[in-house]
This record gives sequence, structure tokens and C-alpha cells, in this order.
Amino acid sequence: MEFLKKSDIPAHLREYVIDQQYEEYTPINHAVWRYVMRQNVNFFKNVAHEAYTNGVTASGMDIESIPRVEEMHTSLKPFDWGAVAIDGYIPGVIFFDFQAHGLLPIGTDIRKLENIEYTPAPDIIHEAAGHAPILCDEKYAEYVKLFGQIGRRAIATKEEHEVFEAVRTLSNLLEKGSSTKEEIAEAERVLEEKQRAVKHLSEAEEISRLYWWTVEYGLIGDVSNPKIYGAGLLSSVGESSSCLTDEVKKIPFELEQVISTGFDITTKQPQLFVCKDFDQLIDAVKEYAKRMAFNVGGTESLEKAIRSGATATAEYSSGLQVTGTISKIIKDQNQEAIYLQTSGETTLSYDNHVLESHGKDVHADGFGSPIGLLKGMKKPLEELSDNELLQSGIAVEEQCNLEFESGLTVTGLVHEIVRKNNIIILIRLKNATVTYDHADLFKPEWGMYDMAVGENIKSVYAGAADPEAYFTIEEEEIEEKQPISLNPLEKLYKKVRNLRESKYDIMIVGETLLEVVADLNHSYPNDWLLRLEVLEILSEHDIHQQEQQKLRQDLIDLKERDASLKNLITNGLKLI
Repeated sequence: MEFLKKSDIPAHLREYVIDQQYEEYTPINHAVWRYVMRQNVNFFKNVAHEAYTNGVTASGMDIESIPRVEEMHTSLKPFDWGAVAIDGYIPGVIFFDFQAHGLLPIGTDIRKLENIEYTPAPDIIHEAAGHAPILCDEKYAEYVKLFGQIGRRAIATKEEHEVFEAVRTLSNLLEKGSSTKEEIAEAERVLEEKQRAVKHLSEAEEISRLYWWTVEYGLIGDVSNPKIYGAGLLSSVGESSSCLTDEVKKIPFELEQVISTGFDITTKQPQLFVCKDFDQLIDAVKEYAKRMAFNVGGTESLEKAIRSGATATAEYSSGLQVTGTISKIIKDQNQEAIYLQTSGETTLSYDNHVLESHGKDVHADGFGSPIGLLKGMKKPLEELSDNELLQSGIAVEEQCNLEFESGLTVTGLVHEIVRKNNIIILIRLKNATVTYDHADLFKPEWGMYDMAVGENIKSVYAGAADPEAYFTIEEEEIEEKQPISLNPLEKLYKKVRNLRESKYDIMIVGETLLEVVADLNHSYPNDWLLRLEVLEILSEHDIHQQEQQKLRQDLIDLKERDASLKNLITNGLKLI
């Protein structure tokens, strides 16, 4: 079996990839997986998109035990997809970047037994059992990959980045189970504070909503009788059964309404959107992309990048790509950008590859350059021929004085003129001075001046043009893990699991299960899942009828004492 090598993953994404540490899953973890998957396969065969049932097996999953991500990767290859293990929450841009490369990022943690119906934190039930099966549908797989290619370019605001971190903190506390009320309350307070600070609705937030209401919580078909395809529904025992009832409003999918509808990941959704088919989703994400900064460019898009406070790329009309933290633009009297400035490490690229001698080490303190036409010239500077350059007084080893329509001036000795595909993308000058409105933007003592060439900014997007060169890749050393030690309850779960998978004599199986029940009654009166598993085996072999009746009554008593267990136990008994 051919597994994914870490060297096959784009370098800038490798830091998010981890080893699954499969041996650390406990018998209770596997029991949680098994319960959810048995419920899902039984329930979804009638209410999920037709690709789901066959997709569970085709995508490399087994109902009985937690899947190995490396085996899922191999199983997904025929569908032009793969899978990688990641550690919980990752930034949205990175999540989309994985998908753009046809890799499904799978959080390897699994929800605790007490959160079996729903967890706000990413886990392997959600990301493997939820996302993977429908990827076996060709059109849906096309949509998700296309979404990744578009979504990874979306620009968020700085405040939204902070909201993301606050949501991650709260979700992890809620899933941990051992968090105090004070810790959760403080995390909720911080999240509310960060949410109030958001003043601009960014394209990253809007496209995240489109993703949420489709890939995560989407319904498909007829509004009056839709099918489920969203991963959040396909991985939630509780929400999957309630989402098709009248208590959840069904709304025909419409792009503008979807992106104007917010969501709360910590609770069940009050409404869901129903698309006609996956082609409608493909059309919608293409339509939304037309308004994004990477397609629009210009001053408005540069301002989005400034508000993000994060790494972004501005691409000139010449094709030159400037990657860094865009911190400032200077505008003319028409409020159009005539100069852009980055702060900190910056790279200059062309065709998504950093230019030689223009990496972060060269532009470690930022980069600034004009935008626009030279004064009196209708033809953009990037399109000038060698003769036209000479006529304009621009020649290597000659002093030049460049005056732009904006009034900005660049003077200096031309050191090099860089062309790509007969287009001028960069002019390097010695002893250069750049001035605008009586202010110096660059001085000769600062060294060589690299002037980007371009009539306008045609594209602005999140991330780097050449992420392999821009982002520092640090390979972490993998700590050697010690074998996990099981507590007494986990040992009981393991014993039952071994009995179910064994070929022991039926009498031995029966007697051992009675011993397990005795231990449960003595030490774990509130454990419902293992009682279900014992009852399942006894029922399957049609033995110990009296003990079966007692177990059923114990389970009924448990759900009457604890309302949160009602659906879990009822649904479990239905399968027995």
C-alpha cells in the first residue's frame, strides 16, 4: 500500500501535518467511533446524499474502529483526493490551501464520550466520517477543490483573525471536559469582546459562511424533502436526526442570502440552505470569486490587505508579485493608490516564484514602490520597447528622472532593467531618491532601490505568491511516545471489544460478559455505552435472556434519570 510521504506535501503546509499516533486511541475512543458510525450508516442510508453510504467504505473507513489517515489517503487517490493528519484547528486560509491541493485535513483527536452527540472542536468523526464519503462524488469533489483554490486567497481582517483564535480557545475548553466554569466563562467573555471589535465584514468571513452553509451544513435536492451532504450534519448523531424536522427552517440556496447569514459553531443551526445540485454550488463559488480582491485588484483590495495585518500579495499589471505585510498606501487626489509599502520581510516574485536576489533576506525591512503611468505617456512603462525606453531617458548605467502622473518622482542611476516575457517588471537604481509631496519615500543611503513596474495593481490576495520560499519551515522533532496505560473502565471496554472480534466459544463469551456487567454495576453505574455493547453481543448470540432484560431495564432507567442520554440510548437500542 502506497502512503503519502511528507515530502509530497507542499513545504509551507508541512508544519501543520502530524503523525496520527494511532496507538494512543483508547478502547473507549474506538467505542465512540463505532457507536456514531453504526448510527450514521443506519440513519443516513435513507436521508443522506446517495454518495454517502458507498463513500464510507470507498474512502477507507471501517465502522468498527477509528480509521488510519494514511489508509484513507490511499483509498481517496482514485477520486483525485488524499488525506493528511493535522492537530485540531488550523487557520481557514491553510485549511483551504490543503483542499486546493486535493488534500483533506483531518483532525486526529476524537470527541469524548460525554460529547458524543456534538463537539464544537474539530475531531476525526467530523473530518473523516463527515467530509470524506461525499468526496467520492465527482461533482462534489470538484466543488470542494475549487472552493479551496478560491478560499485560500480570501483576505480577513485583523479582528477576524483574533475572533478565530478566541473561538479555537473556547471550543477546545468545551471539548476538554475538565475545564472549570470560570475558564469557560472567561473564554466566552473574550470571544464576545473580539466579536464586538469586528467592524468590517471581510471576504474571508463571507466565503467562510458559504463554506459553512454548504460543505459543513448543506442540504441538497427539494426543499420539502432534502438530502444531507454537509459534514457537520453527517458527523453529528443528534443534529443529523433533528435537522430534517420542522424545527429547522429549510431555505432555498441563494448566494447573497447565504453570505449574509452568520453562524455559531458552538450550537445547533436554526436554519439550513438547500441547493438543487452540486453544479449550483460550483456556479455560486465562481460567482462570488468575481468580487474578491484577487480578481478585483486596485485600491479597495490593497485596503483590505492593510486591514488584515497579515501576509498578503499584491500583483502589479506587469506580473510582478510583492509578498509581505502591506502596511500603507499613498493615494492621489482621486483617492487611488499611487504607492504601496510593506513592512517586515518581503519577497518579489514572478509567476509564483521568487526572483533571484529578491528574497526575504534582501527585503527584510519592507518594500515600497510606485503604481501608475509615467507623466505624459499613454503607454504603460512595462510595455515599452528598448527604443522607447531610450527615448524616455531610461538606460542601464544612465541617470534617469522618472515623473509619474501622480506627481511622484524617482531619480537615480539605472543599474538593471528586469524583463519577463518581454514585459518590464522591475527597474533597479543606484543612488535613488523617491519623493512625493515634498516627502522622501526613499533615500540614496538606504542602498539599491528596486522599483516595481506596473500601471495598476491587478490582484491582491492572502498568503504568499511563492509560499515555499516565503514561509519558514521548521521540522519538529517527533517525541517518542510511551505506551498508554488503560484505566479499569478502559480495560473493560477493551475486553468487550476483544470478545466481539474473537472466535471464542460462545459459553466463554457469555460468562465473560456477565463478569463485565458485574464490574459495571459495582463501579460504573452510569456508563451506558458499554452496557449497549454487552447487550448487543448477548442479543446477537441469543444467550442469557434474563441478563438481556435486566440490561435493557438498566439502560431505560439511565435515560430516565439523565435526559441528555435519552436519544443516545433509544437509538442504540433500536439497532439491537
